[in-house]
Amino acid sequence: MKAIPYGRQDIDQKDIDAVINTLQADFLTQGPKVEEFEEAFANYVGAKYAVAVNNATSGLHLAVLSLGLKEGERVITTPITFAASANCVRYVKGEVWFADINPDTYLLSFEKTKELIESKPKGFFKGIIPVDFAGLPVNMEKFRDLADEHGLWIIEDACHAPGGYFIDTHGKKQNCGNGKYADIGVFSFHPVKHIACGEGGMLTTNSKELFEELSLLRTHGITKNDMSENHGGWFYEMQSLGYNYRLTDIQSALGISQLLKNNKGVTKRNQIADIYKKAFEGIIKYQELPSGHYNAHHLFVIEVDKRKELYDFLRVHKIFAQIHYIPVHTLPYYKQIGYNDAKLLNSENYYSSCLSLPMYPTLSEDEQRFVISKVLEFVEEK
Repeated sequence: MKAIPYGRQDIDQKDIDAVINTLQADFLTQGPKVEEFEEAFANYVGAKYAVAVNNATSGLHLAVLSLGLKEGERVITTPITFAASANCVRYVKGEVWFADINPDTYLLSFEKTKELIESKPKGFFKGIIPVDFAGLPVNMEKFRDLADEHGLWIIEDACHAPGGYFIDTHGKKQNCGNGKYADIGVFSFHPVKHIACGEGGMLTTNSKELFEELSLLRTHGITKNDMSENHGGWFYEMQSLGYNYRLTDIQSALGISQLLKNNKGVTKRNQIADIYKKAFEGIIKYQELPSGHYNAHHLFVIEVDKRKELYDFLRVHKIFAQIHYIPVHTLPYYKQIGYNDAKLLNSENYYSSCLSLPMYPTLSEDEQRFVISKVLEFVEEK
């Protein structure tokens, strides 16, 4: 059996042709493909606006900037995420506070978040950054009601979840990142994600004001709006201190091609997840799927005793499982600066036993059977 990674990109001839066509066109960057990708992505998730960026970390940075987060202001997020979900707050010298996860869904716990907010005076917190972890959507409707009650904004970290959705209390399908309940959604186009651009990200929103601010900050804070008779086509104005967080036309062309097959890919990911669940039912714990939720399945996470031993055992058999994630509050940087005195036992218990198994659309039936057989072999022997 060849090596089996936990995730990998799916590049076909249509993707290759899309990139080649752009390489042979007039613009490699700042051209028409970027806007085309933005429009296609906004339409896909059901948001009014989308802003392409060079990676999701940049997107998170721009999101907190556009929402006006200032030094010393406090934001709540989950400890079970990639560090960027918290780091974006630190980039503007804000304070990160962590609320614990639900031990069955692995998502930021609504109850723990509510408890944390209500333990402080109104205005103590400025925002919440929930994460659609492993592709499972957070119920943004509940978080929106909580945020509105306390005057908070929401950034939905949907990096794992293009194609995921939940059904709200009105019976309507709410796609991850559609802007209905969150102020801004953030997506990633890293190679192991659903849509692979090499690197890249997308911000989505239904607010024209936020869209214009995000677009401005993405490109040095520069505009070319003043085209009076005193100025020619060369003229530009720097309105604010922005950044060079642009995505290229080459990456956008690949992203457009990848986006076209995402529904098929998410369907395949769910088929793979169903096979895992059937094999592990009653034997191994895996991420719960709440009623009315559709998991986009960036990851398939299980919990086992002797996780390190299983991790090593699988590697011997060329199965390269992964751990997602080391709790952010336990990382040296966050321990040094101090975070908050919340008890995060669910997150720490989860980390002690979690393991992400191979999950990607091109995983073959034979490969998955082999993975399952080795996991069960280890569990049954131990």
